[in-house]
Amino acid sequence: MAHILHLDSSPRGERSHSRRITKEFIEARMQAHPSDVVTYRDIGRNPVPHVDESWIAAAYTPPEQRTPELAQAISLSDRLIDEFLAADFYVIGIPMYNFSVPSTFKAYIDQIVRVGRTFAFEPEDTANPYKPLVLGKKMLIITARGGSGFEPGGRNEKLNHQDPYLTTVFGFIGITNITFIHIENDEFGGTSLARSLAAARTQVAQLVA
Repeated sequence: MAHILHLDSSPRGERSHSRRITKEFIEARMQAHPSDVVTYRDIGRNPVPHVDESWIAAAYTPPEQRTPELAQAISLSDRLIDEFLAADFYVIGIPMYNFSVPSTFKAYIDQIVRVGRTFAFEPEDTANPYKPLVLGKKMLIITARGGSGFEPGGRNEKLNHQDPYLTTVFGFIGITNITFIHIENDEFGGTSLARSLAAARTQVAQLVA
């Protein structure tokens, strides 16, 4: 039995291709593994707040020294991290916005990538001061992009700040087993989008099998 955390970050609702394919994956996965448990969070429609000065002060204050105000400032982050750490497998839908991720997803990342919770900082180890704390997890990231050619060697490879960012930030906290499924040509539509959706569904079927 796996505990899956399913995250969607597109604000487009039912028109979102990333939402559609993450939903289809979860449905197929649950048919194949009915004992799995799924927790769902919709970041696109219910965004989390950006970090602020109080949040930063709380994050770098030991829990036993936090004032009630600081404890309140960090409470949502604690809940999000508890939810994140409880999962074994992450299924995340992320559209490409301006060659990276939506600001709502970046805000979520800033809430959960936190010293003492998802990574450790050991300044005495000057060669390797940052230690990942989220180990042994798997992740599936399903992206939706307006164009194509963002893969290594593709004509738009240099514009792809999405894949490198996601592999870096999740790798920083210890998640390196990451699979990507890319839905491309959303802005072009027609047969090019249809082919990409068909390829994505084939990958979903292969992953569930």
